[in-house]
Amino acid sequence: MAEARDIAGSHDDGGKLVLRVALGVLVLFHGVAKVIGGPAFVLGVVAKAGLPAAFGYAVYLGEVLGPLLLIFGVWTRVGALLVVANMIAAVLLADMGQLLKINQYGGYALEIEAMYLFSAIAVALLGAGRYSVGGIDGRWN
Repeated sequence: MAEARDIAGSHDDGGKLVLRVALGVLVLFHGVAKVIGGPAFVLGVVAKAGLPAAFGYAVYLGEVLGPLLLIFGVWTRVGALLVVANMIAAVLLADMGQLLKINQYGGYALEIEAMYLFSAIAVALLGAGRYSVGGIDGRWN
């Protein structure tokens, strides 16, 4: 019976690797685009909401630092929580009008945001797994 648990555990760690790397890479694309294009759009959205401009730079935490932590598996839960906070802020600041809408193809209007959000929540709950730089030890991994 212990052997079956060991086999299942190895698959669990592989699944955690796929989930966190896929999430990290896909969110990182958004961060790289903001690094290349500059923060003007985000700063405009933040200013329109009446928030301090410094809050606009936090997007780099959730779309660059968080994904890198996920990809490498270092402080994975912290990285996932940065992505969670980023996705909540993005929906609240830019997409609230679409929160309960269906798109023209019959899908949820915010499906990509929802997928990123709930995938990040899953990673925060599951941790990095064995296949990570930080390993399975440590509270934040």
